[in-house]
Amino acid sequence: MRAVDPRYADVVEWRRDIHAHPELQFEVDRTASLVASKLREFGCDEVVTGIGRTGVVDVIHGNANGSGKVIGLRADMDALPIEEETGMPWASRTKGVMHACGHDGHTAMLLGAARELAQGRAFNGTVAVVFQPAEEGGGGGKAMVDDGLMDRFGINEIYAMHTEPALAIGRFATTYGPFGASADAFRIRIDGKGAHGAEPQDGIDPLVVGANILLALQTIVSRNIHPRQSAVVTVGWLNAGKAGNVIPQFAEMGGTTRTFDPAVRDVIEERVLAIAEKMAEAYGAKATVSYKRMFPPLVNPALETAFAVRTARLLVGENNVNDAVEPVMGSEDFAFMLEARPGNMMQIGNGGGAGLHEATFDFNDQAIPFGIAYFRKLVEGRMPL
Repeated sequence: MRAVDPRYADVVEWRRDIHAHPELQFEVDRTASLVASKLREFGCDEVVTGIGRTGVVDVIHGNANGSGKVIGLRADMDALPIEEETGMPWASRTKGVMHACGHDGHTAMLLGAARELAQGRAFNGTVAVVFQPAEEGGGGGKAMVDDGLMDRFGINEIYAMHTEPALAIGRFATTYGPFGASADAFRIRIDGKGAHGAEPQDGIDPLVVGANILLALQTIVSRNIHPRQSAVVTVGWLNAGKAGNVIPQFAEMGGTTRTFDPAVRDVIEERVLAIAEKMAEAYGAKATVSYKRMFPPLVNPALETAFAVRTARLLVGENNVNDAVEPVMGSEDFAFMLEARPGNMMQIGNGGGAGLHEATFDFNDQAIPFGIAYFRKLVEGRMPL
């Protein structure tokens, strides 16, 4: 078992308690209640619950407020629908649900930082400590922004961290500009004409239509997107029929699209609709497309990212901070908050082991002191006394 810094033993206990009681999407009532209780215990100035349904925001005023600045710090609270296989004493007690993405660690580190900030108040301004529900596909970041998060608390900038197993403990990584991709979902229903399998001439086979749409969708990236731009179009499922000797009446398929560029995002959506509808029409079928924009690209602005990099380097040294890590095609709904206010998403080293979203993943508690110190130094460095 990993050694834990005894000065942070209680933060480790919070983390393991949250890990043992994971909750999904917006249904994070126990976690939000624990967070709010701890924040009140720390003597924070204001603790507001129910932002974005089950989000929690904590306000801490510094020893001075002449700067007029408000810095937001954000952590996510929700877990994933995965059956845990770590075998740890603090493993999930909820069947089919576990913290496989480090959100238990994010929440515990931000709680630890909130306590230190409330005790020391060695900054000139105000901190809004934001605990978000439903990062894993639920759009909790958008829900909090739509609920007035930025304006209600006067947030000027906002910062977040995400654990990264590929980084060693005590290391940080980020990048300037696009860091995470957008994520959109599509669903296509193809209505043909059913027939006996021995008499295909009497039908319009939606499976043939669907197969051709699937292949044609793969030309969007290769033939409609500039080779220097990044995009992914994935068809994840195609369903139709139940019998081998029957041409079904309809077929359905669905998938996701990802890119870093809003203009490319527009092209992909237009091409998905056009390919599906025109391909079906060519076969005498009809395609109905549902296209949902879920998460925008996560883009780190230059000024705030430079500050976040300097902060991390002051903490762990220049060689332990990578400010040019490769962007990832995965999405992160902190993007909604960065659309509303400038800030930065920073990766924090988790020291190897299982990857994110794996059943054997467990947050490395040795990262906790680094995360707490980073959050605190962000505030004190951005709003010095």
